[in-house]
Amino acid sequence: MPRTDTDIVIIGGGHNGLVCAFYLARAGLKVTVLERRSIIGGAAVTEEFHPGFRNSTASYTVSLLNPRVIADMDLARHGLRVVERRMSNFLPLPDGRSLEAGEGRTGKSVAQFSPGDAERLPEYERRLEAVADILRALVLEIPPNLSDGGWRDALPEMLKSASLARRLGGLDLTGRRDLLDLFAKSAGDWLDGWFESDPIKALFGFDSVVGNYASPYTPGSAYVLLHHVFGEVNGRRGAWGHAIGGMGAITQAMAAACLEAGVDIRLDAEVVEVLTEKGRAVGVLTAAGDMVRARAVVANVHPRLLFDRLVDPAVVPTDFRERIGRYASGSGTFRMNVALSELPRFTARPKPGDHLTAGIILAPSLAYMDRAHAEARLTGWSSQPIIEMLIPSTLDDSLAPPGAHVASLFCQHVAPQLPDGRSWDDHRETVADLVIDTVDRSAPGFKASVVGRLALTPLDLERRFGLIGGDIFHGRLTLDQLFSARPVLGHADHRMPVAGLYLCGSGAHPGGGVTGAPGHNAAKAILQRIRPG
Repeated sequence: MPRTDTDIVIIGGGHNGLVCAFYLARAGLKVTVLERRSIIGGAAVTEEFHPGFRNSTASYTVSLLNPRVIADMDLARHGLRVVERRMSNFLPLPDGRSLEAGEGRTGKSVAQFSPGDAERLPEYERRLEAVADILRALVLEIPPNLSDGGWRDALPEMLKSASLARRLGGLDLTGRRDLLDLFAKSAGDWLDGWFESDPIKALFGFDSVVGNYASPYTPGSAYVLLHHVFGEVNGRRGAWGHAIGGMGAITQAMAAACLEAGVDIRLDAEVVEVLTEKGRAVGVLTAAGDMVRARAVVANVHPRLLFDRLVDPAVVPTDFRERIGRYASGSGTFRMNVALSELPRFTARPKPGDHLTAGIILAPSLAYMDRAHAEARLTGWSSQPIIEMLIPSTLDDSLAPPGAHVASLFCQHVAPQLPDGRSWDDHRETVADLVIDTVDRSAPGFKASVVGRLALTPLDLERRFGLIGGDIFHGRLTLDQLFSARPVLGHADHRMPVAGLYLCGSGAHPGGGVTGAPGHNAAKAILQRIRPG
């Protein structure tokens, strides 16, 4: 059996695995990354889906990528360039009106629906940003970890808790109340307390269901809304942008930084087993029969995939194994890329403009989103889906032939597993047709402009990217799966219950999105225990 010896072996070449690899290699450790697919990047990749048309296949827009990670990896020098949308969001409405969001636009646009909402908007944004600032500071920190160990283990965690308490103490009483609301309430209840008009609540409420198989009135969905405001683009907080060359440009730049740091990256190297000896992870075995021995194994895969398929159950404590088996995962996402012969013409705004660079949200109200979730739970998908469309070729002409365009369609709600034992393989094209028809109602002629498409059901996302239940976050962002409890209480420090095994993917704090934060934090945890030499 071919054998390689290394300090660290990382399972999965997605963005968090690459971030973790970079920091470990920069510290002087010998690192090997094994990627199952023939392309690096995990779910952050750019691929040709129709002759001459390329686009981001799964993840599709930039904001949450952490500035420290960008700077430390020197991603700009390695080719990454991110451009900001010229309009943040565009919400076309059935009555022919629309809501436009972005710097200098939102208040004026909201006023056409409710002058009172336009007056409340600055205070809403100020208070939401105050809470986001506190949590943003915790993104690159390992949460306090509940431990069964003695004082030696408990004391550092107590100090972390004290530090956290001091940070939260920076909020005034209003801010603390807002923090509690945003963690415990539904987004719908939170937004209903602020605004009266449907369009502004739909604009903000959409963030609460992105990657979240839930109604905006599901308790806890307000946190998902908050999770999506942590980011920035080129130093501007709350902005969203496009990576020139698609999301794969991010991971290609990361891979270049890793190679420069001495990381060994291997493609077409599927890991089929985590090797253990005397209850300790000592390496991995690939599908090709190669063995990689290491001082530590780091998993950049979904926690359930890791423990259901790669780790011998006999070495995993029973309670942990049972809880991972119940770890909630499933985001109700149906992801499409479409090749277009021309730009869409929306009834609400038929001429080309900055709105075509925006996140175009087709979901006019919270009630619409609530019905979409209820119908999907009952029948498997909503007949009136929630859709966000981006047309990145309006900002990046490298993605399509001259005069043509590509669009990303992020669609919800669909059931992660269809009821009555039905397979997504039998219904993929039906739902894809429904999505195209839904866009066509807001932009007549859109359907006729589609010359090619790629549709990915939750099952496809699981098969292609290892996203169990199609969950883009590697597990739901609910209170029982956040912060010190992600993925399971007692393992917030990235150490899994098998000695020598670590988790560095989105199943660890702070959760999903193309952030790089879990990879950064895992490297910090590993370097506390494993030194070069």
